[in-house]
Amino acid sequence: MIDIEQVKHIAKLSRLELTPEEEKKYSEQLSSILDYVEQLNEVNTDGIPPMANITGMSNVFRDDGVEPSGISHTDIAQNAPEFRDGSFVVPGVFE
Repeated sequence: MIDIEQVKHIAKLSRLELTPEEEKKYSEQLSSILDYVEQLNEVNTDGIPPMANITGMSNVFRDDGVEPSGISHTDIAQNAPEFRDGSFVVPGVFE
């Protein structure tokens, strides 16, 4: 059972301010969750291998490659307030 002092400690670590009613409510809810987890610990899992994925699917990767975009510098320059020598011109950050 999670007591109110433990809830206060968790709230402090989480930087939460709880009312006394909330502390009581969360104490009951967290205790209920831990009781459920304890029930799961009683399930016999002997002979069952650990699994990270139950679907059997894996990620599909493709090789990275550079491909032409089909957009010309003229088209790109039309979208910029200032474009010079193939680059966007932006205000300087440093003086």
